[in-house]
Amino acid sequence: MESEKVKQCPLYGSGARPEVLVGRRLEEVFAAWHRSGNEKSEDPLDVWLIDSQGSPMHITTGSDWCLIVESSSPHEGYDMDRWGRVEVAQVGDRTPFADHLGEDILAVREEFEPKTGRIALEVTFASGRVRIDSWAGNLRMSE
Repeated sequence: MESEKVKQCPLYGSGARPEVLVGRRLEEVFAAWHRSGNEKSEDPLDVWLIDSQGSPMHITTGSDWCLIVESSSPHEGYDMDRWGRVEVAQVGDRTPFADHLGEDILAVREEFEPKTGRIALEVTFASGRVRIDSWAGNLRMSE
């Protein structure tokens, strides 16, 4: 049996419970990308899943490399002067979640590591699944 301490981010706590998404329809997905000059990062910094009840689930990585899951709305983009800009917008085809818009979420599975806490989240739809993980402090998504 895993201890509750393992299921928490050392610096950020346990956050929201992603299993509340089960049975809800994925209505919208927003993401934040870092842009330096004309180049956008390949993977987003943050992603927000907005369900059929209008509840946003924010997913990002912490400075301790833990995968943070919290209830918060997408924020505005911002300028970081010479370090570029963070742009926040609805996703087009830029994340694997775009293929599942309008589908019900059938299951959510989390993975934990003893020293880091939550390291991955897998969201299952009738047409497939999306895996979100924290790798070396970066947010990654795959199908």
